[in-house]
Amino acid sequence: MTLTRLERQPKDKLGGSVMMLFGSLLLLVFLTDDVRPEENCSYQDVLNYLNMSSTNERFSMSRPVKNYRHTTPVYLEVVLYAILDVVEKEQKFIPYVWTVMRWHNEYISWDPNQFCGIDNVSLPTELLWKPDLTIVEMTEKDKAPPSPYLTINAEGDVEVQNVQMLVSTCRMQIYKFPFDIQTCNLTFQSVIHAAKDIRLRASDNSSEATEESREAMLTQYEWLFINMTVTPRNSTDPLIQDVLVYTIKMKRRSALYIINFILPILFFLSLDLASFLMSDTSGEKLGFKVTVLLAVTVLQLILNDILPSSSDRIPLIAVYCIGIFTLMMLSLLETIVLMYLIEKDSAPQDNEKNRSLKNKFNQGKDNLNNSLEGLCYQILFWSGEAPSELLSMANKRQSRKLVEDERVLETVSGELREMEKTLSLILSSRRDEFKSFYWSRMAKRVNKVFFIFYVISITVFLFWIFLMWKSE
Repeated sequence: MTLTRLERQPKDKLGGSVMMLFGSLLLLVFLTDDVRPEENCSYQDVLNYLNMSSTNERFSMSRPVKNYRHTTPVYLEVVLYAILDVVEKEQKFIPYVWTVMRWHNEYISWDPNQFCGIDNVSLPTELLWKPDLTIVEMTEKDKAPPSPYLTINAEGDVEVQNVQMLVSTCRMQIYKFPFDIQTCNLTFQSVIHAAKDIRLRASDNSSEATEESREAMLTQYEWLFINMTVTPRNSTDPLIQDVLVYTIKMKRRSALYIINFILPILFFLSLDLASFLMSDTSGEKLGFKVTVLLAVTVLQLILNDILPSSSDRIPLIAVYCIGIFTLMMLSLLETIVLMYLIEKDSAPQDNEKNRSLKNKFNQGKDNLNNSLEGLCYQILFWSGEAPSELLSMANKRQSRKLVEDERVLETVSGELREMEKTLSLILSSRRDEFKSFYWSRMAKRVNKVFFIFYVISITVFLFWIFLMWKSE
């Protein structure tokens, strides 16, 4: 019994040692299980596994499909960061956008568990094939540098993100300037790949794209962003490219244009109306109207520098300026006509004054000549010899009688001349009362009628402009 017990004791100790050794080995294996994969925990290990390097061009040469009949779906996402500028004169739209392209590469895949859970890797963009998407409306090369890297994941999906400052063409509708709403398109399509090779898909719908753009909007300057509409145009013909259109709708901030352009023209029109209170006899009214008309012309020149000349319809603001300019020009012509009538009324009065002064001068001259002739006759008469004795007494008596008759006739003719002067004065005064200031009264009537017509025309014109603006 004792021997047997002694024989069994070493065997139990040996078995325990074996169990401890086995447990230690299991613990070592368990502890080293997390250490062994550290050899494959770098991005370079993934690239080496994919046999992808800067010298390997098999990934960047052609479309990444194992069968050429397979199409490559390309998912596109566009987010509007800012509306930098809208140039109406050149019809250019300059947005700042963020674009994301995603597609599947059939040659890329790995098990993340073999590489410490690495499920995506970034690498230079020139190593992989990329869709040749372009923006149809772009007129200048993108000024923002492209992203130097792209991202791939374990399933073979590739993603490229770029921030772009685009200079694109946009057909401007400026009929309601400065209360206009513009819609500009960004049309994405492949250059050479048809629908049988590449299918364009939108990652987000219109509401999602609008909401993301509003959240990401950095600045809007003169324009207010309204919404973004996503319109896919998938071609049924496999030989024609798919098209994806992003329509950006925006509204102009019109407050500054109202303050700096529309209201000043109305103020100038009000000044022109107030000029009817000025006197028509002075030249100040004419100069004032010309100055106001020149001020409106300057504003028209400024407007001409803003609006494009290729517009299909004449903008309402141009009609507004031309209409007010025409009304003010008619007011200026009316002032010229009034001044002409007043000058025509004052001209005969000046002529009558000059004629009366001339008559008085001629009458005084005749009286002086008559006096001088009488004086000379008397001098000659008294300086001569005595009359001859042969002169008969009858002739002397007859001459005395003639002298007396002549004096009576002179007295009667003088009285008749005085009566004639009195009658002529009475008739001329009545005639002057009838004819004096005739053209002046006519000018006042014309001015009153034109003022009523002017106010009615302005009211009708502004109301018509408002109706045309509301009808659009």
